Amino acid sequence: MSNQTRVLIVDDHPLFRQGLRDVLETDMALEVVGEAADGEVAIEMVEEVKPNVILMDINLPTINGLQVTRRIKNDRPEMKVIVITGYDDDEQVFHALRSGASAYCSKDVPPESLISIIHTVRDGFFVVDNKTMRYDELLDWIDNKIGRMSGPVMSDGEELYQPLSPREMEILEHVTRGMSNKEIAYKLGISHQTVKNHMTAILRKLRVDDRTQAAVYALRHGWVRLEDTRAN
Repeated sequence: MSNQTRVLIVDDHPLFRQGLRDVLETDMALEVVGEAADGEVAIEMVEEVKPNVILMDINLPTINGLQVTRRIKNDRPEMKVIVITGYDDDEQVFHALRSGASAYCSKDVPPESLISIIHTVRDGFFVVDNKTMRYDELLDWIDNKIGRMSGPVMSDGEELYQPLSPREMEILEHVTRGMSNKEIAYKLGISHQTVKNHMTAILRKLRVDDRTQAAVYALRHGWVRLEDTRAN
C-alpha cells in the first residue's frame, strides 16, 4: 500500500518492540519499516528506511532518546517522533517537546490509542495528556502547565525548558560517572573553565542546585543508564 505510514520502532527491549510491532500490524495503513535497539543505530536507520513516524524510547544505550530525537529533527524536520516511555512526569514532557517530539505517551498506552496517535501526528498535530493540539494550542498548553508548576515568579517558559545541548548532555553523562570537572575537561579535550560554564548552564536548565542533583535527575529520567555509569 503506497500511502502507508512508515513507522520505525526504537527501544532496547526486544519483547516490547515485538509488542509494538504486533499492535501496529493490526492497522493496514501502518507499515513497520525497522527496529533499532540503541540511539546510534536509530540515527543510521532513519537514513536507510526513511520513516514517517518514529516511536522513541528515552532510556536507550549509547545516546538517549531525547538526543536522538533532536538530531533526527535537525536533519529531517518532516519526520514525526512519538516519545513512548515509562518516565511519565510533566518535566519530562517538556524536555521531549523541546527536543522536537510531536507526542508523548506512557508505555501503558492502550493499543488503539497508540494507533490513533500515530495517525494524528502524521497529520501534523501534537498529542500530549490525551489532547490533540495544533502548534499554537500546544504553546498555550505549555504556558498553562508552566504557570501551574512554577508559579508567577518563574514565568519565562522559553528559558525554563530549554533542552540540554549535545555537549551539555555529554558532560552530564560524565558527571553521573563521578568524574570531576578537571577529569571531564581532560577527557573531552576542552578547558576546565568551559566545563564549568557548561555545568552552570546544566544546573540552570534542570533547575537543580549542584552536580549531584543533576546526576540524580539524569538517572531518574532515564537520560543516562545505570549500567553506563559503571562502564568507565
